Amino acid sequence: MPGFPLKGVRVADFTWQGAGPFTTKHLADHGADVIRIESSRRLDGLRSGRPFRDGIPGVNRSGYFANRNSNKRTILLDLKHPKGHEIALRLIAQSDVVANNFGRGTMEKLGLGYEDCRRVKPDIIYLVSTVNGSEGPDADEIGSGVTVVAMAGLTHLGGRPDMKPVGTGTSYSDHVTVPSHSAFAVLAALRHRRRTGRGQLIDVAQVETTTVLLGPIVMDYTVNGNVQTRNANRVSYAAPHGVYPCAGPGADRWIAIAAASDDEWRALVAELGAVEWITDERFATLAARHQHGDELDQAIAAITRQRDAYELMESLQRHRVTAGVMQTSEDLVERDPQERFRGHFAKLDHPEMGPSIYDSPPYHLSGIHEPVMRRPAPLLGQHTYEVLAELLGMDREEVDRLTEEGVLT
Repeated sequence: MPGFPLKGVRVADFTWQGAGPFTTKHLADHGADVIRIESSRRLDGLRSGRPFRDGIPGVNRSGYFANRNSNKRTILLDLKHPKGHEIALRLIAQSDVVANNFGRGTMEKLGLGYEDCRRVKPDIIYLVSTVNGSEGPDADEIGSGVTVVAMAGLTHLGGRPDMKPVGTGTSYSDHVTVPSHSAFAVLAALRHRRRTGRGQLIDVAQVETTTVLLGPIVMDYTVNGNVQTRNANRVSYAAPHGVYPCAGPGADRWIAIAAASDDEWRALVAELGAVEWITDERFATLAARHQHGDELDQAIAAITRQRDAYELMESLQRHRVTAGVMQTSEDLVERDPQERFRGHFAKLDHPEMGPSIYDSPPYHLSGIHEPVMRRPAPLLGQHTYEVLAELLGMDREEVDRLTEEGVLT
């Protein structure tokens, strides 16, 4: 029976914050032994990021950190200490992948650059993920997911045309584009190494991985001469296409509705009890509905605000009209039948936070017949002794001595 496809692959994970840890989580979820190298001298910012379990701050209580680091092990190691540097190289010598998302040159200053790692593991796969890549005029620029999304051009496209850009509402690059591209590149490099015996240097430019999302917009300009800009929720191929207020449960309920064909439009107005709109010249055609978009949105909202959001969504979907309730986190965990059917949310018992809910991967592999979510996010330095004993043959006395010397901290 097939098992986890990355079983036997070890990752020395020097990443931090958002995009890097999410990249290595993809690998950990599918069997890789991902060992995070952390230091209490410079904590991963996510460990102090909200929300905290029960509202109590702590380095082991961040839901954000937990979400990005399940299925991993972690050790404490001061990379600036000579002995810490030596231990890091010994771990790398027993690893298949090294991953980091520090600024350009950081790992080289620590003596852990690609060439340093190749000397101890010639076929190492080395992933470095920076804002603009390791070469070029902007290679030294630093930033975060918010600035990456802006530099890639996505922020300009989000919002109302009469207002300043609002962007995507989240660091889309941290959650989707950078981790997905990076993990795929690592998988390709593992396959290449299996076939050739050679490792790879993977240089990921976060802005470039995010800019690829502009493909349809570039094609629209290239082929049609259209320059797209902010247009709120409006799209050319559907009208209505928006978000409308609804009744409960809860005080702030909304439903997204889109009608992309005449059949969908007729089904929508029938469900809303507004069949007179079929012959109303303002709404009779797609072009007319676009022209009178504000009036149409107001008319729909006047009806939907009297309807229960879930009841309306289910009825519209039965009639093949695209519709979805704008759900809260509670809705997703407690009410969403599709998430429940797919077993998306897993409960793992964290050593400090207790039973906690974790996201599973949004895809299933047919060959895996075991729970993908196996291990809660680690406590800071939780596996230091375990890893050093298992991989480097250290005993408790040596680990305690290195801790006292400030090496394992």
